[in-house]
Amino acid sequence: MTIKQPVGVTASITPWNFPIAMLTRKVAPALAAGCSCLVKPANLTPISAYAITELAYQAGVPHDLLLVVSSHSSSEIGDVFSTHPDIKKLSFTGSTEVGRTLIRKTAATIKRTSMELGGNAPFIIFDDADIDAAVSGAIASKFRNAGQTCVCANRIYVHDNIYDEFVEKFITAVKKLKVGNGLEPDTDIGPVIDQKAKANILTLIEEAAEQGASVVLGGAEMTGMESDNYVEPTVLTDVRREMSIIQQEIFGPVAPILRFSDDEDLIEQANDTIYGLASYFYTQNIHRAFRIAEQLEYGMVGINEGILSTEVAPFGGVKQSGFGREGAKQGIEEYLNTKYLCLGGM
Repeated sequence: MTIKQPVGVTASITPWNFPIAMLTRKVAPALAAGCSCLVKPANLTPISAYAITELAYQAGVPHDLLLVVSSHSSSEIGDVFSTHPDIKKLSFTGSTEVGRTLIRKTAATIKRTSMELGGNAPFIIFDDADIDAAVSGAIASKFRNAGQTCVCANRIYVHDNIYDEFVEKFITAVKKLKVGNGLEPDTDIGPVIDQKAKANILTLIEEAAEQGASVVLGGAEMTGMESDNYVEPTVLTDVRREMSIIQQEIFGPVAPILRFSDDEDLIEQANDTIYGLASYFYTQNIHRAFRIAEQLEYGMVGINEGILSTEVAPFGGVKQSGFGREGAKQGIEEYLNTKYLCLGGM
């Protein structure tokens, strides 16, 4: 027979872009499995972690089962989490670069790990798609949280037959987005996280323009706001696959749009990345839907949907976007060891 047992002490390192959701979707299954939790929040958003932990204490979670650790030195805590022999499991959400470092360090103690790393999501619109639905889905996927999510549409591929119509409708929709203070109820897009992020986004736009892309909307920082960290919602056309903006995770409100005419070439382009987290496509052909879904080398595929994250489905990637899953029944398995019992002579 087999039984499931908690792995033991777990450690989690969470990013700044969803500071409460990222913590709870790691801690909840760990506690449910019977594990204790150490959590290191991002230096840019530590207070959310302390707030949610205080609520957990008020709800009855023992203090020694859930502890938040913060420091100005992320690498110092990362070293402890990844090398301490009493920590049996490390869950990390963040960049692929940092993930590689943590994986190397956990190898010394053969530690269980879950890695949810970078993304470079393709968003594909075939010529048989519902164009209005595709525009809505692309807006939701690209500009959610000012484009600062690992599953945001990073590259938008549009079939030649509908390219002009899609681009026109997409630009019209982007123009309607209100940029402003996120605490105001009618705001669609807020600021990016900090000056470094803004500078990186603007550099990617500038490089794309130098390489031949057309900035048909936006492309600059926004002044006169309550923060210095605003970037205009931006749309780029005449984008080619070799451009640097196609090879990198943008993490900002910038939508590069590419043309395609052949399904086979499109799949080759969509898969031409080290990442494999999320992908999206729109079609009304059920045969194409399953064929393309199987060919895309990604852990998650949105079919006629621009938002695919939900706690009841397994979230995670393949290739250098990591391994392991959060959510659904697969999420709790990450915190359990399977033990085989062989009974005889009783």
